[in-house]
Amino acid sequence: MALVAKGVKRPSSSFRPILLPLQLLSIAFGGDAEVRTLKGAEWMGGHVMPCGDALLSGYYLNELLMTLLARDDPHPRLFDIYASVVEVLASAPGEAVQPALRAFELLLLREIGLLPMLDAQTMTLMELDANERYGLVPEGGLQQVGLDDPSSLTGAQWLVIQESIAPTAPFTATLRACAEVLPELKVQLRGLLNYHCGVGTLRTRQMMIDLQTL
Repeated sequence: MALVAKGVKRPSSSFRPILLPLQLLSIAFGGDAEVRTLKGAEWMGGHVMPCGDALLSGYYLNELLMTLLARDDPHPRLFDIYASVVEVLASAPGEAVQPALRAFELLLLREIGLLPMLDAQTMTLMELDANERYGLVPEGGLQQVGLDDPSSLTGAQWLVIQESIAPTAPFTATLRACAEVLPELKVQLRGLLNYHCGVGTLRTRQMMIDLQTL
C-alpha cells in the first residue's frame, strides 16, 4: 500500500522519530486515491534497528517485496515471515544473516506462487533421486542437471528444503536447511528472483557489491 507522509521532513514533525526502517508500526491512514495519506503512526516496540550489513540486507528484503508483490494484495503469513527475518537481522550474529536471507527468498517465492514443488521434477512429476543433481530453471521449474554442475543441489538436499518450508514447519527449520547449502542455494535462487523481478541484478545487491569493493 502506498502512503504519503506530509510534512515529515519538518524538524517538528511527530513522524520523524517513528518512521524508521524495519520497525513494527501501527498506522492510520485516509483517502481513497491510489496513494493514501498517512494520518498517524505508533512504534509497537521490539528490536533495535539493524545497522551495517544487516541494514542493507533489510533494504534487500524491502526491494524484493516492492518488486514482486501486487499493490493492495495482503499477505499475512508473509508479514510474519518478514518480521522473523528482520528480528534475525537485528539480534542474531552475523553468520545468521545469509541463511535468513535465503529462507526469506524461499518463503517469499512460495507465498506468491513462484516456487515449484521441490520434491519432484516439475515437467515430468518424477520423484527426485537422492544422488542425482537438480537445478531451478525459471521457465521450467526443478530439472535434472549434470553431476558436474557445481551450483546444483542433490535430490536429497532439495527434499530437506521442501520439508523445511512446509506451512507447518517452524522458521528455524528453514534456517537450518538453508545454512547447510548456502553457496549453491544462493545461486539457484538468484537466477529465479532476477527472472521474476525482470532485472539482471537487484539494486540493493549491486550496492552491497560496490561497498565491498571500496
